[in-house]
Amino acid sequence: MKIHIDLDCFFVSAERILDPYLRNKPVGIGGRSDQHIFSKKNTQQTMSLANNGAFVMSFFQDSPSSGKNDLDKFIDPDGRVRGMLTTSSYEARAFGIKTGCTINEALKKCPNIIIKKPNMKLYQHLSHQLHNFLRLRIPLLEQGSIDEFYGDLSGWIEDKDVPSFIQNLRDEVLEKLDLPISVGAAPSKYTAKLATNKAKPFGCKTIFKEEVDAFIHNIPLDDFPGIGRKTATKLHGYGLQTLGDIQKAKELFLHQTKSTWDLYLRVCGIDKTPIEKEHIRKSIGISRTFDGIRDRQEALRRLTILSRHLSFAIMRMDVIPTTFHVGISYELGAKSKANTSQNRLFSEKLFKDLCQDLFLQAETSPSLRIIRISISTSAFTTHSHRALSLLDYEEDKKQYQLTQKTKKLREKYGLDTLRWGSEI
Repeated sequence: MKIHIDLDCFFVSAERILDPYLRNKPVGIGGRSDQHIFSKKNTQQTMSLANNGAFVMSFFQDSPSSGKNDLDKFIDPDGRVRGMLTTSSYEARAFGIKTGCTINEALKKCPNIIIKKPNMKLYQHLSHQLHNFLRLRIPLLEQGSIDEFYGDLSGWIEDKDVPSFIQNLRDEVLEKLDLPISVGAAPSKYTAKLATNKAKPFGCKTIFKEEVDAFIHNIPLDDFPGIGRKTATKLHGYGLQTLGDIQKAKELFLHQTKSTWDLYLRVCGIDKTPIEKEHIRKSIGISRTFDGIRDRQEALRRLTILSRHLSFAIMRMDVIPTTFHVGISYELGAKSKANTSQNRLFSEKLFKDLCQDLFLQAETSPSLRIIRISISTSAFTTHSHRALSLLDYEEDKKQYQLTQKTKKLREKYGLDTLRWGSEI
């Protein structure tokens, strides 16, 4: 049997451990508001790589919260409430508040909602604690994200004993760590995740092999992990609405691509997807959405700030990326992007200049306002085994050593301790 463990409203639950006043109250965790990272003042940001891996981003964070309500942190200089909710408590959801809604919308539906700024250092610490706790009780454990885990109980717990095992596990996590979780169990990872979704909040659900067909029969295909919007639209075009419909359309999936057939097996709960103890991060990126701007010099300033933050994360990870991507989103839904690859020793200056070049290449709609900039890197040399270019190696080495020194200063005094002149 495979099991899936999901922390209930994790960020809210974590805040309640720090401040019991928040218990049984409508609480929302706001996303990072863009006005801080692009400020010309020192924001005293730091970055956490605790629990770092493919399942979780390297988090940049400001100084910790100091009050019961952080709503003021999401009010811009013009007095407008900005930002979105990354999660909310079940008390808030009772008012119709959903993850991804704006803080303004949440306040209209529930004026008494308490808004907290994210404390990623705390969340990663608690996630790491839970990971260590579960490792002592589950022989094969995989961390899927900061708030979810998969386990394999095969040969450890008999199938008939799984329901009592996961219930005891749920109760023990609450008792020892003060964290509410929900647990699903099934023959496969994906079906176990579906079972967890049905068990929430603070519930347990076991789906035995002979129960899988009946369980998935009426579940909307949009709810299946791994079926995105485009795939869902395509499947709806075939007249498929539920996972049961997919199961009955075997011939449709059998004669398409391997990935399509793999999806069919996962939906039916008969795939052999293993539990992976370790994930290798294959990419890292950063992006921000903001009010539309026409000034391209301001856009380049913001690009420089994003490249500085991402450069710091790359140096902390101790990897050398060789593939680079810059994306631009405009008003009216227009988008553009540019990519490149190069095998040079990484440095902050090289990365900044490269990002600016890619931005200029990607700029296809100069008359439109820019509302989002994204940067990402991948194909790390440690994984791709690409050889570094020797043509610029000596100069690149000097820049790399300089970047190492600036990294140490930022680790000690904050990310904004050293900034490019163009940022100010």
